[in-house]
Amino acid sequence: MNKIVIFGIVFTLALLGVVFGIVGGKDVDMSGDMVNFYSAVAAVLIVSITVFVVIKYVNQMQNDTASGELAEHNWDGIGEYKNELPTGWAIMFIILIGWYIYYGLVKYPFNAYSQIGEYNEEVAEYNKKFADTFANIKNDPAKFLAMGKSVFNVNCAPCHGNTGDGLATAGEETLKAANLTHRLDAITVKNVIENGSNQLGYEAMGGMPAGMAAGDDVHTLAVYIAGGMSGEKPAAYAACASCHGEDGMGMEGVAPSIKTFDANMVAYVLSHGKKGAIGKMPSFAGILNDTQLEAAAAYVQSLSGAK
Repeated sequence: MNKIVIFGIVFTLALLGVVFGIVGGKDVDMSGDMVNFYSAVAAVLIVSITVFVVIKYVNQMQNDTASGELAEHNWDGIGEYKNELPTGWAIMFIILIGWYIYYGLVKYPFNAYSQIGEYNEEVAEYNKKFADTFANIKNDPAKFLAMGKSVFNVNCAPCHGNTGDGLATAGEETLKAANLTHRLDAITVKNVIENGSNQLGYEAMGGMPAGMAAGDDVHTLAVYIAGGMSGEKPAAYAACASCHGEDGMGMEGVAPSIKTFDANMVAYVLSHGKKGAIGKMPSFAGILNDTQLEAAAAYVQSLSGAK
């Protein structure tokens, strides 16, 4: 008998002996448990087939000689034989293509258990429980703001600070997240007056054109608005009042409040994110639900003095 065949048989028996020796040491029931039984059968088949295939091709490499008709082309003297596609291989290839189409379109177990499906079911169950529990929370302003504060502390405080006044990077105190305890600072107001604003893309309100004031009026308006609109009202504020109102609290569908934060605009920013002085603020859509977004927006609005 060929030495390679003898070696293959011995190797197979030795490998199976080691496997079953280890399994036997684990006190595994190989007779009464069908899973273990068929696993053992599969192990024998896999090892045997693997060794058989290896022996076949090693023996073929040692003993077979090339024969057949060469193709006309060659590469650096290396030719290629005209080998017909094996019929069995071609048939199996076609069958597997058909099986792939059938299984993928008809028999794939879309409704069977999956970890992703289980996760989605748990999320849906939690969302329903949340919606039922807090369905009327807006009717209790204190609880609504408490929810907003909790959301703020988890998602906003890492950049804006627990008190909302903004956190600065060590050594770069001029670069910090926005101070949410007041609506606008003088530099921002001046920039908006001179360059206009598109309301961060908030379509519920129109954009503000550039150049609504000029000269000293720009500085005067910036100081007045950034100061909470206290003190004597500048005459140039008349241009601002036409959209933002005499009290600066804004007009619905026209312009936001410039005295305190507008809850709707804050909710929009939370949903869409924005480019800030220290980097891009991420969107919280998909992280927070609508109730949480509105609660956080209401809390931010309260930080700027809104009642």
